[in-house]
Amino acid sequence: MMKVIAKLVGMLFVVAVLTASMANAENKSKLDEVLERGKLIVGTGSTNAPWHFKDEKGTLVGFDVDISKMIAKALFDDPEKVEFVNQSGDSRIPNLTTNKVDITCQFMTVTGGRAQQVEFSIPYYREGVGLLLKAGGKYTSYADLKAAGSKVVISVLQNVYAEDMVHQALPEAKVDQYDSVDLIYQALNSGRSDAAATDQSALRWYMNQNPDRYADAGYGWNPQTYSCAVKRGDQVWLNFVNTALHEAMTGVEFGAYSASFKKWFGVELPQPQIGFPVEYK
Repeated sequence: MMKVIAKLVGMLFVVAVLTASMANAENKSKLDEVLERGKLIVGTGSTNAPWHFKDEKGTLVGFDVDISKMIAKALFDDPEKVEFVNQSGDSRIPNLTTNKVDITCQFMTVTGGRAQQVEFSIPYYREGVGLLLKAGGKYTSYADLKAAGSKVVISVLQNVYAEDMVHQALPEAKVDQYDSVDLIYQALNSGRSDAAATDQSALRWYMNQNPDRYADAGYGWNPQTYSCAVKRGDQVWLNFVNTALHEAMTGVEFGAYSASFKKWFGVELPQPQIGFPVEYK
């Protein structure tokens, strides 16, 4: 009898250990997994300047790439401990849900629908539409464009909302739609349009690359929030990512964030105010 009891006790002990091990595995955060692996795996693109693209040496660069490296720096004190997975826009969520990547940083607009499928980090950029002008052209500001009414032609990337979007800013303008971003700039350069309606980030990038060729009309609208995304259900990992981004934008890594912002958008960010945290104002 004692042997039977001992055997039962032993079996119960093994079951308890296995159950505890399974529970620990289930409760293990992505943070622990990434730290044990020794590198961060990030899903991003490779064809959209200034966010993620290949430079003349074939190196992946851009603001999303820099953001990813800031998270890697927070993890390992080494921004280079990151592996990038090149993915299309429609792979951003599936690659998270199947654990192909730890995080997606790919100019991903936050929407209610997407937030039901993934967890979004705090924002690291606020996108919007702007009006790119030719430097020294007929129109020098948004006020000039609006005053000209129906005489103004705006080039914009073709989509079902393009005309309504332009008319939110310039109700009387003529809207010419093109099926590629390059063509909307060609229309501006050739004089077929008076301004190009484009993402503010792209506008700043083109101006930064060609400071004497283009000008900003000085008006932005149609705001969108860009955030990184992680798989649902891991609050520890999400908290860490949020902390890393927060300190890049407001704390100890502000130098890296502001240098990247200046490099890709040509904008000098003000230093975070010392004293009372600006987040609570």
